[in-house]
Amino acid sequence: MIASLRGILLSKRPDQLIIDVNGVGYSVIVPVSTLSSLPEENSEVFLFIYTHVREDILQLFGFRSEEDKRIFITLLGVSGIGPKIALNILSTIPADIFHSLVHNEDVDALCRVPGLGKKTAQRIILELREKLPAMKERKDMLYEDTLSALVNLGYKRNIAQDALDRAYDSGVRDIESLLREALKYLTKE
Repeated sequence: MIASLRGILLSKRPDQLIIDVNGVGYSVIVPVSTLSSLPEENSEVFLFIYTHVREDILQLFGFRSEEDKRIFITLLGVSGIGPKIALNILSTIPADIFHSLVHNEDVDALCRVPGLGKKTAQRIILELREKLPAMKERKDMLYEDTLSALVNLGYKRNIAQDALDRAYDSGVRDIESLLREALKYLTKE
């Protein structure tokens, strides 16, 4: 199974990419959101890969983040959802908003995805409501992991929390950037 690819982006089309990895060209299908964030052709690219195998085809689906890949795989577990609709969902709705829509049971917003009807949207909500962590839980996990890293670097917990709160309020939402931003506040003081 192919879990990730790092190589040169040879071709970028709306329906697929071709990534050269040491002389082997891999055809990778990506959501529109991933396609728009990719560098120019002939640049290095890294993607998380989901390998989809059926009796008649082997397809690679690429994602910029592990979270997008995880949502894609989780969507494939919903009855009636195949790779095409899962890809449409990720092309239309960012991961964090998708979490909110599922937890808020917003069927109408999910129905805006091309090819997704009301019954399928209801099934997604029903089956994923308990599987996807709520945004608050995700924030708490991110916050706690970053706070732990700051404490392990030798900062006092209360000082690290102040810097982390300021960094989080600035809109940063991934652990590396959050840690970097918090460290900026800590080194200024």
